[in-house]
Amino acid sequence: MKLLIHGRNLELTPALRDYTENKLSRAVGHLDGLVQEADVHLSVARNPRVPQQTAEVTLFASGTVIRAQERSENLYASIDLVANKLARQLQRHKDRRNNHHQKTTAQTADVELNLNSELQGDLQGDLTAGRSAQLPAPVVRNKYYAMPAMSLDDAIHQLEVIDHDFYVFREKQSGELQVVYQRNHGGYGVIQARS
Repeated sequence: MKLLIHGRNLELTPALRDYTENKLSRAVGHLDGLVQEADVHLSVARNPRVPQQTAEVTLFASGTVIRAQERSENLYASIDLVANKLARQLQRHKDRRNNHHQKTTAQTADVELNLNSELQGDLQGDLTAGRSAQLPAPVVRNKYYAMPAMSLDDAIHQLEVIDHDFYVFREKQSGELQVVYQRNHGGYGVIQARS
């Protein structure tokens, strides 16, 4: 596994580098070479009154990006927490890959049908009633990433492993951009363009 470690507002000592490498290799070592590269960002808050030390790790595992971030008052504790979180996410990813071939297309179609019917119920009302257009805030950051076509089930899996609130994807059958997100009351929602 290729390991890149970056530090922000701190000096990367050999002890810190060795500790990080040891923890991550333990977290991903039992997964039979699934992870090709790990990008680690360690940072300390600039404000001395805020004892916040962050460990953020992005793993590139067989075409999938898995991301985790943890904060605590101690950088070593943050590294421990993020390594544990990554181990759980990687195990979930590996289990899903193994079980994916056992699922039938009927089960997948049933899940998509349930999500689409739930989404249709959410979109019945007029979303623009009583609102006026406002100019957006200036763009602060641009992100670019490859967007291969995938099924809704694959997009939900990507949402789970990257640890974000939403995931933008290109739907495999229609080729249209869609957004899948976690609902506050459980389950997932899908945002689709209306034709």
